[in-house]
Amino acid sequence: MIELPDAKDLSEWVEKGSTCEVLLDLIRNAPEWKPQFGTASEVPLVALTVEELLTREIKPREMLLDPILPEQGLAMLYAYRGVGKTYIALGIAAAVASGGSFLRWAAPRPRRVLYVDGELPAKTLQERSAMIIAGSENGEPAPGSLQFITPDVQQRPIPDLAIPEGQRLIEPHLDGIALLVLDNLSALCRYGKENEGEGWLPVQEWALALRRRGISVLFVHHAGKNFAQRGTSRREDLLDMVFTLKRPANYNPSDGLRCEVHFEKTRGMLGDAAKPFEVRMEAGADGRAVWTRKELEDAKAQQAIALYAEGMSVRDVAEELEISKSAAHRLRKRWAGDSFGEVSHRPAM
Repeated sequence: MIELPDAKDLSEWVEKGSTCEVLLDLIRNAPEWKPQFGTASEVPLVALTVEELLTREIKPREMLLDPILPEQGLAMLYAYRGVGKTYIALGIAAAVASGGSFLRWAAPRPRRVLYVDGELPAKTLQERSAMIIAGSENGEPAPGSLQFITPDVQQRPIPDLAIPEGQRLIEPHLDGIALLVLDNLSALCRYGKENEGEGWLPVQEWALALRRRGISVLFVHHAGKNFAQRGTSRREDLLDMVFTLKRPANYNPSDGLRCEVHFEKTRGMLGDAAKPFEVRMEAGADGRAVWTRKELEDAKAQQAIALYAEGMSVRDVAEELEISKSAAHRLRKRWAGDSFGEVSHRPAM
């Protein structure tokens, strides 16, 4: 056995009399290194042949909220501030937790939901949740099926979910959870620059890990001044569903919560289910949320009735409703042909 001098590095080891021949001999006789799997980076990857893939028993993905949110689904809802994204997100959470319906979506059975709120005062969250649940035809979710983490009830700041330490604080609350709602990204994911994709990578890795465990995630996010989702578009790469809320062209602040729901990415959702629609929420006399919705084509048509009746031109209507001139012309022909029903006054065009 070769006796090796004590040294802190290779240079000092050579200075104390060791040679290149000794080093080479040590390398040749060193035992083969085999990794001890302990961390995620050391776990080997599994490769399937096409035969193994096609014959493998894989549990079908059920729907949490049909057709927009499947099991192991990753989705984003975004909108400009004040349009109504938290009300919509709460409606989704309550429907999944109760196994009921919301807008034109339905939950086949109740699932447990964790709603992480990053910015609302606890009283506001309480009032909004009470409105949503009172207005639901599904009744209250079963005890414990809908849980909230919100800043005002904590003894510490709400965690930053863009870093592992913050994600670990959520972990004890995920047992049995089928849907995790994160409202909103700006408040909950504070590490890194919003416009740089690298800052999103830790959240993306966490979301993929949650998906492997069977947990769906709904990210709630802000739109920027250009009304696109704020920050890096890299967020959308791994998502199954991206939908946004927009104010109608003729929106008036007195309308309250009134918005159009548009789908921008729909993995596996096609046809009529992916068509945009308009939704409105009003507070009933008893404080419950009263939801109404209509197909966007019908909503645009009704708006055109009033605009043409006021004497606006095809060009003006197209600009007002943010539609093409050809679409505005078709609506004018329908209006002129009484296909909208009776109109009391038609100015000369």
